[in-house]
Amino acid sequence: MAIRKVILFPSKRLRAKARAVEQVDDAIRRLLDDMAETMYSEPGVGLAATQVGAPLRMFVIDLASPEGGELHAFINPRIVSLEGEIVWKEGCLSFPGISQEVKRHKKAVIEALDRNGKPFTLEGTDLLAVAIQHEYDHLEGKLLIDHVSYLKKRMIRREMVKVHQERGEAMDTEAG
Repeated sequence: MAIRKVILFPSKRLRAKARAVEQVDDAIRRLLDDMAETMYSEPGVGLAATQVGAPLRMFVIDLASPEGGELHAFINPRIVSLEGEIVWKEGCLSFPGISQEVKRHKKAVIEALDRNGKPFTLEGTDLLAVAIQHEYDHLEGKLLIDHVSYLKKRMIRREMVKVHQERGEAMDTEAG
């Protein structure tokens, strides 16, 4: 396993729509393991493959603890139903140090393949439902910033400029 570099906003790579995983094999399982290790190192509760530069339809979620415990891997996920409404203060590893209140569905049902290529269905409520929707958004090229007002978008963009400057990194900016 290896810790991968998390791509930060405003990289245009975060806007790419992920493509389906053709075959669940050892390379995909290694990527899932790397994603989990990266997520735990940050720490976070979820990470999409697009956030580590792999434009594939897969993500990991673990709500148990930063050390791990209840890791879920989702390959080629499909949200089959959404119900209710909840407002949750969300963070994102591609927006370090930033959190925003986002309106989401309180319940989400998702179908996907597990790390062995076996289909499963999972129903999540509250934080699990929020995490599923958040990571699924990444696969569609949709980001945390897309759920906030224009003024908050401007504030987040300024904060991300500071993050890049503090890290001594050039900004790979998105269009628009």
